[in-house]
Amino acid sequence: MNRTRKLVGALALTTALTLTAACSASTDGSGSTDAKDVKLRMTVWTSNQDQLKLFDSIAAAYRAQHPDIASITFESLPFDAYNTTLTTQIAGGNAPDLVWMGDLSRDLIAADALVGLTDKLKSTADWQYDDLEASAVKEFSRDGTLYAYPFSTSPFALYVNTDLLAKAGQRVDPKNLTWDRVAAAGAAVNKATGKAGFVVRDFDYKAWNTLATVWTGFGASAWSEDGRKCTFTSPQMRQAFTFLHDAAFRTKAMPGPGTTADFFAGDAAFTVAQVSRSSLLTGKFKYALYPLPAGPAGQHSVIGQAGVGVLTASKHKAQATDFLAYLTNPVNSAKLARFFPPPRKSLLTGAKLAADNKVLTAAQLQTAVVDQLPNAVTLPNHTNPAEIAQRGKTALDAMWKPDADVAAVLKSVCSAIEPVLAK
Repeated sequence: MNRTRKLVGALALTTALTLTAACSASTDGSGSTDAKDVKLRMTVWTSNQDQLKLFDSIAAAYRAQHPDIASITFESLPFDAYNTTLTTQIAGGNAPDLVWMGDLSRDLIAADALVGLTDKLKSTADWQYDDLEASAVKEFSRDGTLYAYPFSTSPFALYVNTDLLAKAGQRVDPKNLTWDRVAAAGAAVNKATGKAGFVVRDFDYKAWNTLATVWTGFGASAWSEDGRKCTFTSPQMRQAFTFLHDAAFRTKAMPGPGTTADFFAGDAAFTVAQVSRSSLLTGKFKYALYPLPAGPAGQHSVIGQAGVGVLTASKHKAQATDFLAYLTNPVNSAKLARFFPPPRKSLLTGAKLAADNKVLTAAQLQTAVVDQLPNAVTLPNHTNPAEIAQRGKTALDAMWKPDADVAAVLKSVCSAIEPVLAK
């Protein structure tokens, strides 16, 4: 299978995945249904205890109705090594039954390594497949079949530490919020308090795809719509990276390489993060939540998606698929909405999202989540994400020096990733 070979090449997996996917690929979730004492395992990248407790409670309720399921375990893997660890497990014959996935989804779908979910979900009583937001399922579908349920469709937003802004004599107007204004206020906070200005969470000068939360406002994109042409050399991308370089090295609006600043610990005036990170707010400072600032190309919205699917390598595909249908039904989707904005249209109102949210108001969630979804774009996602990410990072390392030649560095990024895009 060409698609499977592509995944193996991109992720350096052994032929174990190829053989497993080829032999067990299924689009109807078929598998043994008479097994007893079934133990299901799902990998996740969260280690948040409140989120894990919620997963465990849903699993316990499911097991109470299904005595053949001996256990359902949620295995937390480190976020920065998640894809590598997961693919190593698959290649080593230790595949989980269910997987939480982000940018790995395209490779897994292309490799026929995921069970098709559409028929099962549509046939499950009261599951309400038509309730799914069409834009949310696009990332996890192929040829009309859904391969992962997009359980978290979370827009990135701007968190604001209003206490720090006040100490620096600064304020921002949510009705006229721009990246230039955020940078100016951030630089002022850094000068007055020594705290950081704005931080793009999880970037840390490594995960460069998170910078799409900034460059989209400049009208830039990482590659062409068909995914085959690198566009880092566009004027819009040069303008975006000039802004970021100036913020890191000239105005000090953004902490430079090697400097760590945790907004949720009170160490930064602003952070760009998904709404699901609101669980980290502890009330130690006053805060606000706004949609992403506007750039020269206007206001924009970027979402990060996480899906959950069933691996064809699972020894219990039928049971795993049935549990996934239960985990994502309307009742449990409403519970999960406390942390993970759901793809269900019936739940996408500020009031409903706020029902179980301990720290954000209905108005904040309406503005920063619900109103942003219709025109949102996703973070850059492509097949071969690990190789693209590493090549891009290696090229962009030269950007994070005071005297960097922005245009030359961006050209080197295209030289590095375009051969992979064209595969």
